[in-house]
Amino acid sequence: MRLHTLMVVALACAPSAGLAQEMSMMRGQAGGVASVRPLYDMAKGWLIRSAEQMPEANYPFQPTPEVRTFGQLIGHVANANYLFCSAVKGEKNPSTGDFEKTTAKAALVQAIKDAFAYCDAAYQIADMKAMEEVTLFEGMKGSRLWALMFNVAHNTEHYGNVVTYFRLKGMVPPSSQGGM
Repeated sequence: MRLHTLMVVALACAPSAGLAQEMSMMRGQAGGVASVRPLYDMAKGWLIRSAEQMPEANYPFQPTPEVRTFGQLIGHVANANYLFCSAVKGEKNPSTGDFEKTTAKAALVQAIKDAFAYCDAAYQIADMKAMEEVTLFEGMKGSRLWALMFNVAHNTEHYGNVVTYFRLKGMVPPSSQGGM
């Protein structure tokens, strides 16, 4: 029994081969925005691949009535990326739609790709600019770097949801598939 428990704990604590490889690529990165960019790129890749790999028939899947469908989750991530990155860039949010209301897979895959493409420039700002204050939501203030980190945290939080949807559908999520 002790050996079984020890093996379970060891396996639970060990990162997947793909995650270990991606984390090793981040070592030696400079501070500031450059230190956040690899985390953003990792989450971006996983979320886009998730949107592409989930069959369209599973986009309306909703594990319980209280949570978003898979499609709504992808739409929410697209919406949020526009919100965070427009604040960081000091621009009006260029997205006028609500992607959570979009149901077609092709449109949602395009929406999340476009949202991340819009965000890419935000993760290129100079560190001095990254220290300037921005406001998110209603009255939440922090540096542009804080907003970028908040965006990464939000993306990875929802990627965790995506993983659950994949597993419930008997699929292997992108972060566990290995390779990039």
